[in-house]
This record gives sequence, C-alpha cells and structure tokens, in this order.
Amino acid sequence: MGDPKKPRRSFDTPAHPWQGERIKNEHELVKNYGLKNKREFWKAQTVLRNLRGQSRELQARLRTGEEQATIETDKLLGKCARMGLLPMEGSTLDDILALNEEKVLERRLQTVVASKGLSNTPKQARQMIVHGHVFLDGRRVTVPGYIVKRAEESTIEYNPSSPFTDDMHPMRMKQGKGHDAPAPQPAPEAAPAAEAEQPTAEKKEE
Repeated sequence: MGDPKKPRRSFDTPAHPWQGERIKNEHELVKNYGLKNKREFWKAQTVLRNLRGQSRELQARLRTGEEQATIETDKLLGKCARMGLLPMEGSTLDDILALNEEKVLERRLQTVVASKGLSNTPKQARQMIVHGHVFLDGRRVTVPGYIVKRAEESTIEYNPSSPFTDDMHPMRMKQGKGHDAPAPQPAPEAAPAAEAEQPTAEKKEE
C-alpha cells in the first residue's frame, strides 16, 4: 500500500535522459504553455500514453470479436470526447492514436483561461488560478493542470470576489498598450562635430 505521506508518482520520466532533440522540444512546449517545469509536460504525456495503450488493446480485442471490447470502446471514445480531445461524434480508436501531447496541454485549465482572454499570457493565467481568481462551474479551482471537460469550458469565469471582475483593473489591460508611440529622436550631435572638423582640415591644406 505504501506510505500515504509519499504518494505514488503520477507520471513517467523519459527512458533516456540525454536526447538533444527531445529536450529542445520539451523546452519549447514548457515555454509556450507556461508550464512550471517538465514534470507537468510529462504528466500530460502520461495521460496520452495511457489513452493510446487502451486504444491499442481494444483494437486487438475487437479483432477477436469480443463484445465487451465494443462496449469499452464506446466508453473510451466518449471519455475522450468529454475531455475535449476528440469530436463528439464520428471518432475512432485510430483518432486516439493520432493525438499528440499538445492536444492534452490545450485542455489544461491554465491554457483554456489564457485562450478565453481572461489573462494576457499563460504565465499570468497560472498565477490567477493559484491565487484563487478563477471559478470553474461555480467553484474555485486552484490547480493549473486540471483537465477541463468540454461541458465545463463555458463555465470558466473570474471569482466573483476577485478584483479582476473590474474591467478597469490594471492587470486586465492589454499588454503592449502605448508601445506604438514614436520613439524619441536622438539629438543631432554628429552635424556640429563635422562642422568643427572642417576648419582644421582647411588649415592642413594651407
């Protein structure tokens, strides 16, 4: 059973720790989605790996004509549809195998909050969620990695008691405002210097 103070790790680390191309891709995804560290990416990768494993197993069982496999296939496809990973209708087990890690990262609460325009950046979305400024289905959720279900996506809003409900809150203003103003022109220092050098040149010619 194990010690309850030390829960079992919920993700799998890469089999080979030193792979340049993989490390580069992980860094880009961590930066683009505002993740805290690579562990959050590995968690999304583990979720996808489990779904793919179930899909491959069910495909093998379906080839044998097992009726229970048909029922479990419908449940798995329904689960992926509710998670927002697949369309509600017309999906197959092959569609699960075609999913990638970014599809899972897009369903994280942090990413959905940023995509809905409630924050300027994914980093700010993470801070708002951790500080309790975001409500999901009428309750406060402080886990940025929470997988938002399709039915819950429309219920994301600011905490009614949060200062972010004010439209004039400074952190709700679009970043970059005022950056279009023309840059100040440098003082014309080069021209006087050139004029001062001309008399010396004439003296040398004389």
